[in-house]
Amino acid sequence: MSDRAMAPFTYLWKNLFFCLNATLPIFFTMLLGYGFRKIGLLDESFIKKINRFVFRAALPLLLLEDLWSADFQTLWDGKFVGFCAAITIGGGLVSVLCSRLVKDENIRGEFAQAAFRSNSALLGIAFISNIYGKSDMASLMLIGNVPFNNILAVIILLFMKPDGEKKAAGNLAKETVKGILTNPIILGIAGGMLLSVCHVPQVTIVSKTVHNLTSLATPLGLMAMGGSFEGEKAIGQIRPALGATFLRLAGIAMIALPLAALSGLRNEQMVGALVVAGSSSAVSCFIMAKNMGHEGTLTSSVVMLTTLGKCFYYDSMAVCAALLSVWCRSVTWRI
Repeated sequence: MSDRAMAPFTYLWKNLFFCLNATLPIFFTMLLGYGFRKIGLLDESFIKKINRFVFRAALPLLLLEDLWSADFQTLWDGKFVGFCAAITIGGGLVSVLCSRLVKDENIRGEFAQAAFRSNSALLGIAFISNIYGKSDMASLMLIGNVPFNNILAVIILLFMKPDGEKKAAGNLAKETVKGILTNPIILGIAGGMLLSVCHVPQVTIVSKTVHNLTSLATPLGLMAMGGSFEGEKAIGQIRPALGATFLRLAGIAMIALPLAALSGLRNEQMVGALVVAGSSSAVSCFIMAKNMGHEGTLTSSVVMLTTLGKCFYYDSMAVCAALLSVWCRSVTWRI
């Protein structure tokens, strides 16, 4: 078989190891949290404090740091940003509609959030960088995805709270607006974009201090998730967990990728669309669900399943996206 014919298989083999190296440490960190809880190093009170710290400090600063360093004005591509936003909003609507199929109303909010909210800010950027090196599109992908991810998550988790926490429509609308305007993650995103657009320089002392704090966000969030995981409850919710996993990894991407190709997206833009539509569920899904009155068991199950599934599924989807991009170069019609 010629080298040209073997190229797709070589690509798959190479990136399978990349995906394993990128995702298995995440899964093992969750397992460490679960193990630490079992042997008594972590207790419920401490896990709650970790969740609060990550939600209110470490994760917002992580997003602020990522967006502050991006040069949006130079790299701006409104079409690509708009398409990433459309995938995010459309995926959220599809997930909410599909959540109506879940019998237990108390977990519908968790289902909808975990099914649409992608991990573009962490694994997505690493995946694009592994294929293209330093990619300008990664920063634009964050602008089109992350703000809408978090705004929709706040709306979904407030409107679809468990039975015991539902409120009158007027109060709920006020709480939703307040929740969006005061959400620490959304404030971190807004702050990072503002600092970038205003070209505020990064002072070394400040940036290193912020980086030291933000480096805690992912490992602490993962250990808190693992420590909160309850196996028996997770088994009881396995069907909605598998449904949300399918939507997150494949269902939304099956709709979005052909539309991306017909819209004229190519190469790294196409892979960016794949990241938004089909990457694993964000770790922040669990953190936000727990901090907004939801149990979190279904969310942690979906994060674990999508993280593992990404290892063996993502490469094939990336090859499909690349082949679709090449095929559509000869297509002249656009949406």
